[in-house]
Amino acid sequence: MASEVDDLIQRSNELIARTSARYRSVSARGRAHKRQDLMTRLKRMILAAALVIVGAFVAGLIQPLGATGLIIVMGLLLACLIFAFLPTTPSVTPARLAETDLKGLPLKTEIWLESQRKALPAPAVPILDAIGNRLETLAPQLDRLDPREPAAVEIRRLLSDHLPELVTGYQSIPAPLRNQPRNGRVPDAQLVEGLSVIEQEIGTMTEQLASGDLDKLAAHNRYLEIKYQEAKELGD
Repeated sequence: MASEVDDLIQRSNELIARTSARYRSVSARGRAHKRQDLMTRLKRMILAAALVIVGAFVAGLIQPLGATGLIIVMGLLLACLIFAFLPTTPSVTPARLAETDLKGLPLKTEIWLESQRKALPAPAVPILDAIGNRLETLAPQLDRLDPREPAAVEIRRLLSDHLPELVTGYQSIPAPLRNQPRNGRVPDAQLVEGLSVIEQEIGTMTEQLASGDLDKLAAHNRYLEIKYQEAKELGD
């Protein structure tokens, strides 16, 4: 029995290593996203500070600020620093994903995945970047898709149902147990495998939408209802 468990853990580690190597090249997207977010915060802080300084200068021309005025200005400048730490995008939850319109769903999904990075194992992070790339490519396709189309229903189900269930199911498992065999599977490896399949499915969806094969897209993704039953059971 012990040898079977050891073999299972070894196979899971090999799967994680292979998948991590496959997606390592796209991890730069995550770093670029963070840099862009940081630059947006800095620009917002600088603009606010400039407005305070200009306002203080104009007020000083009319009437000397005095000690109290200087304290107020310093307080406003200090408050401007807060802009460097406020998020540039609103928080997204799985419940909000389900309520998001189809056109905005890829962006909201990417924002939500970005917020989950620290709660997922390192091998999953580059796959999140790859999913982000896929979502960016998928978004323009959804602008022309009727939300009532069967294909649109399948896309919504993948992004607002299967994907969040996979991630939250993994997160519900206590951290010390995530790399241990559970019901014949290792949660870490199961998460990496599931995210990899979702990344590939988003790519397939995008290609099929681009070719106009909506019926094929809807039929192709029905199997996900069975495939991601595992995700629903992951946290049970």
